[in-house]
Amino acid sequence: MTKFIVVTGGVISGIGKGVIASSTGTLLKSLGLRVTAIKIDPYLNIDAGLMSPLDHGEVFVLNDGGEVDLDLGNYERFLDVELSRINNITTGKIYSEVIEKERRGDYLGKTVQVVPHITDAIQNWIERVAAMPIDESGEQPDVCIIELGGTVGDIESAPFVEAMRQFQFRVGQENFCLIHVSLIPVVGSVGEQKTKPTQMSVRDLRGAGLTPDLIACRSSAPLNEGVRAKISMFCHVAPEQVLAVRDVSSVYHVPVLMRDVGMIEFFKRRLSLDQIQIPQDRQLQGQKLWNNWLELTQSYDRLFDTVTIAIVGKYTNLHDSYISVYKALEHASLAYRRKLEIRWIEATDLEPEKNKTDPIQYHESWQNLCGADGILIPGGFGSRGIEGMVLAAKWARGHDVPYLGICLGMHIAIIEFARNICDMPDAYSAEMNPKTKTPVVIYMPEISKTHLGGTMRLGLRSTFFQPGTETTSIVRKLHGGKESIQERHRHRYEINPEMVATFEGKGLQFVGKDESGKRMEIVELDNHPFFVGCQYHPEYLTRPLKPAPLFNGLILASLGGLKKA
Repeated sequence: MTKFIVVTGGVISGIGKGVIASSTGTLLKSLGLRVTAIKIDPYLNIDAGLMSPLDHGEVFVLNDGGEVDLDLGNYERFLDVELSRINNITTGKIYSEVIEKERRGDYLGKTVQVVPHITDAIQNWIERVAAMPIDESGEQPDVCIIELGGTVGDIESAPFVEAMRQFQFRVGQENFCLIHVSLIPVVGSVGEQKTKPTQMSVRDLRGAGLTPDLIACRSSAPLNEGVRAKISMFCHVAPEQVLAVRDVSSVYHVPVLMRDVGMIEFFKRRLSLDQIQIPQDRQLQGQKLWNNWLELTQSYDRLFDTVTIAIVGKYTNLHDSYISVYKALEHASLAYRRKLEIRWIEATDLEPEKNKTDPIQYHESWQNLCGADGILIPGGFGSRGIEGMVLAAKWARGHDVPYLGICLGMHIAIIEFARNICDMPDAYSAEMNPKTKTPVVIYMPEISKTHLGGTMRLGLRSTFFQPGTETTSIVRKLHGGKESIQERHRHRYEINPEMVATFEGKGLQFVGKDESGKRMEIVELDNHPFFVGCQYHPEYLTRPLKPAPLFNGLILASLGGLKKA
């Protein structure tokens, strides 16, 4: 029987439920257990694909093309698993499923209601995930971690909370554990830690029929013993069930913190984990995982030398918009024993118009760009900030600064090269200017122009390195000389294949293409330390202990060591 651990949140959203859920999974994997994860998002959207990055953060893409919440990226990175769209439940998905059943007549004339039909659909969905093999071995997970998005007490979360109340009896109390994450605010000049918000949150949870087994208290400082005792008394849990999760230097320290306060022993008692038969080889793998994790956290604390990367984007006001890019850069930096320093640059701040409206911000942005060891332009949509990105790419190309362009960033590199090297001053993307006379980036012919949700080129696709690139391509060397690679995509526009010969004649080489040979996937500039663009999103496959090769290349080039590698 699969064990289920549910993570809920109180007081405020964005409190760190995803990190707590991921860290719990890491601890359980260190025992050799098979772990999967589910993220429940109570919004009505079918998926996260059409949500603004500035509103909801990054849209994370899975192998099967699912556009999901960024927390699934946390799960994949922490647990080193590959999830699918079924691992992300939204209100929109549940209601669509129930309404489709009603239209087919599956309910045999019954009045369709939130209870039991919606709540049953939620529980059935969770059980389907728990029954799915988690890898090629075909084995089902031992533990399924379920993160309930939003905050307890929200109207939109109520059906999911009720479903969890019922689910604990469906699977049995011995197979169900609840972690409630809450905030302990610090008020006043003396730094007094307040417990009342947590008390109210737990009261709401208990009123809905759920009792927390653990209360994870997020705080800026270690929890006072008096505060712990107060939470224990008023929230009806034992003191050892109050977990202090203070702010730490990196999220990689959270599993260590949780293990140090006895969480593994607690889970063993609460869920009878010792009754699960774990093969010796998986126990050894789990121990190796934990040793590597400890080494990662210890090396993070010992880093002093830095590497500086400028991220020139459109959504830099919310850093979660680029969380996978940031993590990929961090993983690569750690691999080369460097502490990552990010310079967030809003692309519009590099444009000449900004010099007229806010000259201080304009000059500061250019100073940050020019002083960076490397430059990265990530994915994005729309015309805002494009000219600023083109100027950033021009700086990188003309001054031998390492450059990585991802999706839109690759398009930007092509636009800049066409304008300034190929004598195409009007070169543009059809996305920003559909009437451009020189469309170096065009709309993909098979993509719908009437429906936006889920219609892009999405998910895992193959890229084939072209003949003759065995010794000339930096990217191919970074991938160990492979003939092909598989990466996740998310785009509607592509490089105009009719202009490829012109670009290659000027020194911009398309070293990677799709299986047809007509869709450009990877571009490199001759006679440059590292000027690379890719149509796919390599950040989606990064792991703390296994960085994505292109990010390794950018960091190594930024340190001046790529040619020596």
